[in-house]
Amino acid sequence: MARRCDFTGKGVQAGNNVSHANNKTRRRFLPNLQETSLLSDALGTTVQLRLSTRAIRTIEKRGGIDAYLLSTSSEKLGKRARDLKRQIKKALEKKAA
Repeated sequence: MARRCDFTGKGVQAGNNVSHANNKTRRRFLPNLQETSLLSDALGTTVQLRLSTRAIRTIEKRGGIDAYLLSTSSEKLGKRARDLKRQIKKALEKKAA
């Protein structure tokens, strides 16, 4: 499983450990990813996602997964998020009709 956030695309970064003697060794900075399930009001189900903690905080701030996806442009979202956004739009159109 890739170490990448489903919504923000945040992934692994590389860098150096630098000792007191200025020796440099390669290291990896891993994103803080969490398996989480969020309730989608439009779909009526819970959606299981692997999100960074920053993405979870942003979703909570915006008022839920539906509001977050509909207010964010598709260019800024990952593939899984774009698919969910499309499903939510279809479900909302179906309820409106």
